[in-house]
Amino acid sequence: MPEITPFAALRYDTEKVNLADVIAPPYDVIDPDFQRLLYRRHPNNVVRLILDKMSPSDSADDNRYTRSAKTLADWKQSGILIRDAKPAIYVYHQVCTVLGVEYVRRGFMCRCKAIPFGEGLVFPHEQTMSGPKMDRLMLTTACKTNFSQVFGLYPDAANSTQKLLDDAVAAAGLKVYDAIDHLGTTHRMWILTDENIVERVCNDMESRPMFIADGHHRYETACNYRKQIAKTGELTPEHPANYVLMFCIAMDDPGLLVLPTHRLFRGLPQLTQPELIAKLGDAFSCIDVGGGRTNAGKIWAELEKQKTQNRIALYTKEDDKWTVVMPTQKGESMMNTLAAEHHPEWRALGVSILHRLIVETILGQKYDLKDDSTKPKYVHLIQEVIDELKNNEYQLAALVMPATVEHIRTLSLLGDRMPAKSTYFFPKLISGFVFNPLE
Repeated sequence: MPEITPFAALRYDTEKVNLADVIAPPYDVIDPDFQRLLYRRHPNNVVRLILDKMSPSDSADDNRYTRSAKTLADWKQSGILIRDAKPAIYVYHQVCTVLGVEYVRRGFMCRCKAIPFGEGLVFPHEQTMSGPKMDRLMLTTACKTNFSQVFGLYPDAANSTQKLLDDAVAAAGLKVYDAIDHLGTTHRMWILTDENIVERVCNDMESRPMFIADGHHRYETACNYRKQIAKTGELTPEHPANYVLMFCIAMDDPGLLVLPTHRLFRGLPQLTQPELIAKLGDAFSCIDVGGGRTNAGKIWAELEKQKTQNRIALYTKEDDKWTVVMPTQKGESMMNTLAAEHHPEWRALGVSILHRLIVETILGQKYDLKDDSTKPKYVHLIQEVIDELKNNEYQLAALVMPATVEHIRTLSLLGDRMPAKSTYFFPKLISGFVFNPLE
């Protein structure tokens, strides 16, 4: 069972800094240009902790990780960062608007016992890579702090735990800490120290599984760091390295928004629609749905209406045409053979069909997530697809339905991990509201 506990967070002193100036999205969505912008925004921006700049002169004794550790120590000494006096659960709401609709996502932050996957009731749904885990482990080792949350989903159809927290916040009239990020999302946090409420929440969560929605690398890093501390002989049952900073949200929360992740492929031969259809052969039924990259919105609206995983819209840049494709019985048979190691639910996902059957097998394009020359471009909004297709960098685009929360639950319980970029939970959790000390 997942064990959660309150904790006394390390936080920015809001008497000294404005939260909006020092917050940042997770490290893995910060590109070099945005990193420079965050550096300029404020000398105490959290980017200096989560993603310090690299230097050609970096060495074993002076590198991005050691500099983050020094920055952290300096900010604690100067009072920029302060430690809360009491353990708390940190109630966290996010308010965003997508395509004219407002969403309010409600959850809470706590410590969660870092148990390796397969040994408890914390389940992954996506594959991880060794590079990011090593990077995060080096940062954790240097700083002995979790700077960003793992995003966890738990079943609670009535949303009773979150209602308990929100009612307690309202009844106590707690101070709200808020900030608006670079995308216009409003982040709000309340610090709840009521021991009775905290105990009830911790007890509620004991009987529920936890599904990792985002932050797989951070969770596995926490498990690796725990092992690292255990080897030193310093790991006691009370040691904070047993835990990881977790954001918890009910799977049925009405504000839980999963955006699609559309793909733009580079490195493929230039194909016309007839050539693409010929290559797909009798593995797919194909429908010509017209031309023009700007018709992507209309085509996507129809796909969304049908809500069918195995319908994918493909755009051929060579002749500016859109084709909706769906695997035939032969295509399904091919998929069953190609992905025999996966469960049928995995083989039926749109992203699985797109990558394993169409791109890798039929079109013969192998890609490496670490290699930008072959890696697809991932975008989430249709307008981004249209804008990206203005240039000639991409030969093929794909509009594909996102995996759902129910897919996460089903495949996680089966022990089957989805392809990379199967889900995109929006908005991203912010870094800079609370840090979890590990010493």
